[in-house]
Amino acid sequence: MKYILMLVMVGGVCVALAQTVPSVEVQIKTALLAAPEESKEKAMVYGYSPKGEFMVLRKGENELVCLADDPAQPGLNVSCYHKSLEPFMARGREQKKEGKTFQEIFDLREQEVKSGKLQMPKQPASLFVYTAPAENFNAMTGEVTNGYSRSVIYIPYATAESTGLPAKPAAPGMPWIMNPGTHRAHIMIDPPRK
Repeated sequence: MKYILMLVMVGGVCVALAQTVPSVEVQIKTALLAAPEESKEKAMVYGYSPKGEFMVLRKGENELVCLADDPAQPGLNVSCYHKSLEPFMARGREQKKEGKTFQEIFDLREQEVKSGKLQMPKQPASLFVYTAPAENFNAMTGEVTNGYSRSVIYIPYATAESTGLPAKPAAPGMPWIMNPGTHRAHIMIDPPRK
């Protein structure tokens, strides 16, 4: 078994916590749970080294980039997205690593897209997410029960008016547009949970 050593402040005292990092095979297996079946075999996969460093686990040969589960977070949360979203996603990861909040990241990327520094795809681009709570996920084997899939289609600066979609969930499974009128505008497709 391999472990990440995390230092956490608890009541002003630094406490070391060991976090297990699954094998490369398990990380790839679980990352691909988010991928469409026809794209799994040749998708690129990012994950974590035994020391917890973010890295490429498998080079890709198609349009899909997948992210393995973060072993420092509870439960399972993996995703795959079209490679045209990579600059946007990579910039978000970089800003998160710098300690920026969600709103700071949102605002900075909005400014960078408007200035031309950060490129968003010109066409709609997909994102697929697969999640499960900690009690339904064995991180060391990659076994999952009762996982949940949802899909997203990024369409920068689209609005409810330009798409005809509601700006908030209207009914279970009905698509809707989130963050309309911004660089991060995207269609949410959340199937009803079982």
